[in-house]
Amino acid sequence: MSTYRKESHIRSLLKGISWRIIATTDTILIVLFVTCLSGNCSIENALKIGAAEFLIKLFVYYLHERIWQSFRKGEEISNSITLCKTITWRAIATATTFLISGAVLNSFDEIALFIALLELITKFVLYYFHERLWLRLPLGRIRNYLLRKLKLRN
Repeated sequence: MSTYRKESHIRSLLKGISWRIIATTDTILIVLFVTCLSGNCSIENALKIGAAEFLIKLFVYYLHERIWQSFRKGEEISNSITLCKTITWRAIATATTFLISGAVLNSFDEIALFIALLELITKFVLYYFHERLWLRLPLGRIRNYLLRKLKLRN
């Protein structure tokens, strides 16, 4: 079991970028799938929604990370805490997906809702495992190791 430590802003940003790459790919594939099922297959709309999500959600994800950091200092990170964090993020992200999809598709109808609901399922699983993986990454130790090596060379 891991313990919440104060993460650097760079780690939160890197974590956000890695998540957005995974999540944006998933969103583009879901939008393409749903729009093709509805008879309006559009890679252009899938890319627009994916791009808008990447930019908007990267910022929102960063804020979500920093808020969780401020509330969970020194606390053990159990699977249930990761699950709670996953649920809060999914609620925010799914609502955002619905709004972005509706705006790009010019209709807040069942297609935008289906995109958001399908994403809710796929990203719930993806986010949980992304979060558990990042808990195992010793980026601070890697950074310190690299800095020591650089100092030894100079």
